[in-house]
Amino acid sequence: MSERTADDTAVTAVRGFNRFYTNVIGLLRGKYLDTPYSLTEARLLFELAQRDTSEVTDLRRTVDIDPGYLSRILARFASDDLIVRQRSAADARRQVIRLTDSGRAVVAGLDARSAEQTRGMLAGLRDDDQRLLLGAMRVITETLTGSPQPRGYLLRAPRPGDMGWVVQRNAAVYAEEFGWDGSYEALVARIVADYVDHRDPDAEAAWIAEVDGAPAGCVFCVRENVTTARLRLLLVEPWARGLGIGARLVEEVLRFARQAGYSHVTLWTNDVLADARRIYQRTGFTLDNENRHHSFGKDLVGQNWSRALLPRSGYRVRPVTGRRSATCAGSRRSAGRR
Repeated sequence: MSERTADDTAVTAVRGFNRFYTNVIGLLRGKYLDTPYSLTEARLLFELAQRDTSEVTDLRRTVDIDPGYLSRILARFASDDLIVRQRSAADARRQVIRLTDSGRAVVAGLDARSAEQTRGMLAGLRDDDQRLLLGAMRVITETLTGSPQPRGYLLRAPRPGDMGWVVQRNAAVYAEEFGWDGSYEALVARIVADYVDHRDPDAEAAWIAEVDGAPAGCVFCVRENVTTARLRLLLVEPWARGLGIGARLVEEVLRFARQAGYSHVTLWTNDVLADARRIYQRTGFTLDNENRHHSFGKDLVGQNWSRALLPRSGYRVRPVTGRRSATCAGSRRSAGRR
């Protein structure tokens, strides 16, 4: 396999970021956090504080430092009464190091200063910006180490700007994965606009799934009629699949529909959406019928799925009272339901 090389633009961008961030955290001001210690020395003290004793070979491997340089730093630590060095009881050829009480006090002071510096930097950011920053840090770490970390997600109500994201990502994902054309984007835009313009909050809702501060999925629950809700626009970003987001979004629709007083939930999909169909089956939907059609630039097999809901007392959906115009309702029927 030939070795890949980065282009000059990418190299310049990475170097520029390195210069920017080292300045942000004050690494160009001499000693680390206005202490007598360099960044390397502070990092070594931090690593020593993570366990009762450390072997020199393990420490060198963890910090990836030149053996001679490490030896000089450890000698300084010993002269400052920060560490004690002794031979390993298991292997006299190995040297074991532990922090003294003075050393642990120095580490505690460094840790407090570092936390305060970071807290001050984050305090100037809005919550959304903090989530974006932490997500970007996670991406950098996972990309450079090749070791994805366990990830969680949350479901929330849409915020300003999310509806545009729903339209854009539905169009982009389905074009990429199934080759659907711009008519699908137009359909999604109509569905979203209809929801925003005419939503009844007692009977209809939408959810955005978020991972590390970034939108990762969506689903809508809209009124079909007095007794039936329709699940629409279920989407999970390709990079967020495998976390259980799709099933959780569907379960949220079922929960909301049940509490709103619906007795059934229905949906329309296409047979090529295999992952979505598996979720529907696992959450109790059954296939009602299929029909062949040509839409979105492709020959497809449309499927109608539905499931019954256990009734809950105390909830009742109000009858439709003309809140959607004939034009809107007609456009939804003619475009197909999804």
